[in-house]
Amino acid sequence: MPNSFAYLMLIIWPLVCLILFRRLTVERAIIWSILGGYLLLPVRAVFDLPLVPNFDKTTIPNLSALAFCLLIARKRLSLWPESRVMRLVMVIFVLGTIPTVLTNSDPIRFSPILDSAPISFDAGQLPGLRWLDILSVMSGRMIVLIPFVLGRAFLASRSGQRELLLALVVGGLAYSLPALVEIRLSPQLNIWIYGFFQHDFSHMMRDGGFRPLVFLVHALWLAFFMMTASVAAAALAREAHGTARGRYLAAVLYLLVVLVLSKSLAPLLYALSLVPLVLLAGPRLQIRLALALALLATLYPLLRENGLVPLDAILDWAAAIGPDRAHSLAYRFGNEEQLLARAQEKILFGWGGWARNLVHDPQSGAITTIPDGEWIIVFGTFGMLGYITLMGLLAGPLVMVWRRARRVLPSRTSAALALILAITLIDMLINAILTPYTWLIAGALIGACEDRAGLPAEPRRGRLRASSRASTRATRRESPARRRASASGIVSV
Repeated sequence: MPNSFAYLMLIIWPLVCLILFRRLTVERAIIWSILGGYLLLPVRAVFDLPLVPNFDKTTIPNLSALAFCLLIARKRLSLWPESRVMRLVMVIFVLGTIPTVLTNSDPIRFSPILDSAPISFDAGQLPGLRWLDILSVMSGRMIVLIPFVLGRAFLASRSGQRELLLALVVGGLAYSLPALVEIRLSPQLNIWIYGFFQHDFSHMMRDGGFRPLVFLVHALWLAFFMMTASVAAAALAREAHGTARGRYLAAVLYLLVVLVLSKSLAPLLYALSLVPLVLLAGPRLQIRLALALALLATLYPLLRENGLVPLDAILDWAAAIGPDRAHSLAYRFGNEEQLLARAQEKILFGWGGWARNLVHDPQSGAITTIPDGEWIIVFGTFGMLGYITLMGLLAGPLVMVWRRARRVLPSRTSAALALILAITLIDMLINAILTPYTWLIAGALIGACEDRAGLPAEPRRGRLRASSRASTRATRRESPARRRASASGIVSV
């Protein structure tokens, strides 16, 4: 149970955001309002009001950043991407919740049987969704999109993207200090400050030591953030010169050490793969890899349903590392199978909220499955339509970055952000790791692709061929003397 200070932090966070917007540039204020709320605010403290989304560590920073952008920055805020496809995806992402609510008005009842007798009674139920819930669900989806909109509007420039990478590095370095405390003393900071522990403590013990989580929901979230910070530091090191490069490389090594001490295998493997790539490969290669990872993550449900994911090989690989890893992964896959079968019963629009997407014991109503991956949560809650629009908003910017990279050399900041976004999509297959700063990155990338500054004009192919043929005919009509004069640089009037 969160203490009073936890709720006080939620209440005063808009004031913190106001100070940030008064003292920092609008880019930094947006980033730290959202990223700071993610890192510092308590997880379970929620103001639950009727007919509106819960006010928590995600909605309060998002709404505060939007409000102060409009009131203090006073810059024109464009809500819609230039791409018609992305506009359509955004609209369906929000309005697609309407059929989800309307098709889940029936309650789910549980009726246990006592002593195998044919007499049963109602043990409880999961409520159906009312048409009034449309307002809450739709507004919740719109609040989720606020970092995406702000990232596109204010962080699309190269300096804005660099500020985003720098914030990830500074946040990782600052967060490493309480993380090291928890590695040494056990995860206690959330208990000391907010009065409760946010997860199962047994998950925080591994290999004879502790896994830190500070104020995040799980140790995996902290390790993933450290991985993200190390990739961001590598990108800044690649662009820096002199002593600045040395400082960023030292930050990379330090963050990798903290990541090793965090004892989370997947984020460590991500870092060991991406950091050398960012330091050694060109931006076009990084963007191609990011696109490939995004396509794999997007197509995963289709591959999973058709048995094209080598689950046995993955489990054997995990068993080679350790039996605990294999058991954890097998448990995830088993839950995933049950949840996928549940989701297929309402495959188009999903089951909606109130845990209706989970598998329950038909007699007691107890939840028998625990969803881990973000994809299966979204797939079960909002159906195939919700999953496609979510992945469209997150993977669409990577497609746009790849298309732009074919015409003009992308910056290393864009390439690094693309890799961070892509590896987040991959991790969403096994963890519910979608964070507000992920939406900031997606928005910044799509905004950069819409910025036509520095892009050469790209005429239509038909016009290009026509102008080429006209130029050829004109050259043929010129006299030999005129062609020789043109070749020598003499222009006659």
